[in-house]
Order: sequence, then structure tokens, then C-alpha cells
Amino acid sequence: MSHPIRPFRFGVNMVTFGSGEEFRKRCRRAEEQGYDIVQVPDHLGLSAPFPALAAAAEVTERPRLGTFVLNAGFWNPALLAREVATVDQLSGGRLELGLGAGYVKAEHDTAGLPWASPGGRVDHLEHLVAEVSRLLADPDHAPRPVQQPVPLLIGGNGDRVLRLAARTAAVAAFTGGRQVPGEPEGTMKLISPAELEQRTGALPAFAAERAEPPELNYLIQYVAQTSDPGEALERLRPYGPAMSDEELLAHPALLLGSPEEMAEQLRANRERYGFSYFTVLDPYMDAFAPVVAELSGN
Repeated sequence: MSHPIRPFRFGVNMVTFGSGEEFRKRCRRAEEQGYDIVQVPDHLGLSAPFPALAAAAEVTERPRLGTFVLNAGFWNPALLAREVATVDQLSGGRLELGLGAGYVKAEHDTAGLPWASPGGRVDHLEHLVAEVSRLLADPDHAPRPVQQPVPLLIGGNGDRVLRLAARTAAVAAFTGGRQVPGEPEGTMKLISPAELEQRTGALPAFAAERAEPPELNYLIQYVAQTSDPGEALERLRPYGPAMSDEELLAHPALLLGSPEEMAEQLRANRERYGFSYFTVLDPYMDAFAPVVAELSGN
């Protein structure tokens, strides 16, 4: 089964915060530049996701708002359902709930939270998805979300997480990375384009019982309007040390060239992998904005 060709959609993940006014200005600029969704990650040392999204809701009208992605180990279902419903209300029904199993042990240690095995973390993610979905669908739940259901994005590459996304999510998000064997938990490297294609290719079979498989999202790690790939290659090489230059340049994590060349690369990535929903990190939002203008809705 092949992936359906969907219209492009673009998000910006706000990994830098600064002052409250600086954050609000970036959210307004993202709306002006045509981004479809403003996203906030869930890592210690960065801004708390739900207050940041509530602030983004106050200064924007069109973009949707998303967690990208919540660390499931930080949350229990009742408290998460309250946060989700509150921000969905405050935003007029613009929230997208992104969840992942978590991959940074040091954050759990700092928070005094247990660090489970990979299988245990996926167990908790599955439990969280089921319980939060049940609570938000309950007509007696207070507060009530505007959306029924609140769209769910699930991030990960492993079979169990992909099966969960195939059953339950509107969006399956891929990072294109995996844990480096023998290194501390949270040390990631990029998988090769061929491996990534195998991972995205597994999803339609997992979603065979659905009328339509999930939309596919990909997080772009580096954007540079340049005809010289050398600097970007050196920046990304530590994340894929075993890859050839050709593999790195073909990798959807790396986007180089003029806006027209980057747009053509995204069209090729949609055709090869099924990705139609791309997220960039906010340091690259201005460099990527011309690509958003060219491709949005196409």
C-alpha cells in the first residue's frame, strides 16, 4: 500500500524562548509567514509547553498549536487531559496533541521520575493515549475541549509506536533518528535515507484497517539557503557519521539551496517517504519561510 499524496503543511517548533514578548513576536511572525502550526517541545531547560501555547493562542488567529512532542513519562492521564482541554478551549479549538515515549534519561533523573526500559516507556505511552482519549471524550469531563476529538500526533520510529500511531493518531511523526548503542540514553544519530524509507513504508500496512492512514510528519534539523553544502554537511555529520556525503545530502533532515531548490527537495521527499507535514526549528523559520510561501496547500 502506498502513501496518499496530501497537501503540504508546515510547522515551526519554538525551541528558543527569550522574553515573553520575544516569544509572542515569533509566533506572530510565524503566522505572517504562513506557517500552519506553532509547536512547542517538552524538555527540561526549555519553556513549559502548555503555558507557551496559551500565550501563542492569544497573539495568533489562524495557526494551529501543537505539543511537539510531550514526553509521556512526565504526565499522568488526568492532569494531561486537563491541560489539553484548557488550551483547546483558550485557543478556540486549535490544539494538536503530540506525544512521544521519551528518550532522555537525564531529564527523568532531574525530575525525580522513574526511567523505564524502552518497552516500559512505550507501555506508558499506550496507556496515556488510551486514558487521555477516554477522558476527553467523556461528556462529563471538565473542562471540555472544543474539538472532538483533539487531533493526536504520535512521534517515533519503532514498530510498536508506529502501530499505535496507525491505530489512534491523525499524524505519525518521524525524527529519522535512533539511540546510539553503548552511548548514554538520549544520544541519537540519523538513520539512513533507505532505513527511513523502510520505516515510513511500514506504516500503511499497520494502518490497513483505517479508511485513510495517518498524515506523515518529519522534523527538519537544518536549513541553509546556500549552494555550498560543506558547512551543513559538517554540522550534520556527527548525527550520521557512517553515512556518505550523498546519503546526508539526500536526507530529509538537511535542506539546502535556494527556496526553489528546497521546495523541489520537499516534493521529492513527499513522493519517496509520504511526508507532507514538515516541521522546522525556529532558528530556521525565516530561511524556510519562502518555501512555505511556495508550497503551502499544494
